[in-house]
Amino acid sequence: MTLSTDILTTPTPAARLLAQGRLVAFPTETVYGLGGNALSDAAVAAIYAAKGRPRFNPLIIHLADIAQISRFAHLTDAAAILAQAFWPGPLTLVLPLAADHGLSPLVTAGLDTVAVRIPDLPLARDLLRLTDLPIAAPSANPSGRVSPTTAQHVLDGLSGKIDAVLDGGPCGVGLESTIVGFDPVPTLLRPGGLPTQAIERALGYPLALPDTGAKITAPGQLTSHYAPLGTVRLNAQSARPGETLLGFGAVKADLNLSPGGDLAQAAANLFRHLRTLDAQGARKIAVSPIPDTGLGQAINDRLRRAAAPRG
Repeated sequence: MTLSTDILTTPTPAARLLAQGRLVAFPTETVYGLGGNALSDAAVAAIYAAKGRPRFNPLIIHLADIAQISRFAHLTDAAAILAQAFWPGPLTLVLPLAADHGLSPLVTAGLDTVAVRIPDLPLARDLLRLTDLPIAAPSANPSGRVSPTTAQHVLDGLSGKIDAVLDGGPCGVGLESTIVGFDPVPTLLRPGGLPTQAIERALGYPLALPDTGAKITAPGQLTSHYAPLGTVRLNAQSARPGETLLGFGAVKADLNLSPGGDLAQAAANLFRHLRTLDAQGARKIAVSPIPDTGLGQAINDRLRRAAAPRG
C-alpha cells in the first residue's frame, strides 16, 4: 500500500503516530532516523520493509533518558562511565538485554544484546518523552544508500513508504553515532560522530577493535553502505578524466567538504555533498585524502563503505 507522507513540525502528532505503530522519520543531531515502536513486531518489520534492510542487521533503540535503560538493558561498569560522560550525544552502546525487555526480536536480529542511544537534540528527546516508548530508528533512507541529514533527503528516498517526517531542520553532526560494544571489553564497532579519542580518554585506555570477519553485532557494519549512485575512488590527489572530485582542504575541486580542512565541517557536509553529486549525475567520484584522526576516522569509514564493491 502506498502512503501519503506528511511533514510535521511539532512532536505531538508524531508521537501519536508512533504509539499507533506507524513509521515516523525524525531528526537527531547525527542524521534523521526512521522511527517505529521497538516493542511491536509489526512496526519493526515495517521499518525493514520500508528501507529494504536485511533483517540480520540489528537496529538502535532511542530513549529519552538514562533512567529508561534498565527496562531494556544492563549498563556494565564501563558502559556506565561512557553513558555518564556522553549521553545525551552521538554515542550508541551495545548492551546485554534485560530479562523482561519486551523488545521485538527483530530489533536485535536475534542477538542477546541491544544497541541503545539517547540523542542530543531537544526535539528528538521531546518526541521520545511523549511516546514513553523505545523507538527503533535506523537512518531514514533506503538500505545501503546515503544517509539523510534533512527532511527533504528523507522524502527523496522514502516518500510514500512511511507515514510522516518530523522536520527539525539540518542535522548538526551529519554522521551517524559512534558505536561501542562490551564483549568482553570496550570495542569500537563503528566510528561516528563522537571521536574515538574522547571515548578512550573517558575510559582511561584504548578501545579494542573487532576481529576481521566477525559477525554483525551492530548497525553500520555492512561492507557496502552509505553509497552514492556513482562509483567512488579514495585518496585521490586529482580527478582522472570523467571523474568528479570531492575535495578536502586547499584543493581545486568540483565540490569541497571543507576548503579550510575542518573535519567537523567535513563530517556535517559529507552526506549532503554525496547527495548533491547524485543530483548532478556524477558517475565516477574521486575523493581527496582525509586525515584519519578525530572525526576523520568516521568520515573515512563511511567513504570506504561507499567505495566498496556492491552486491
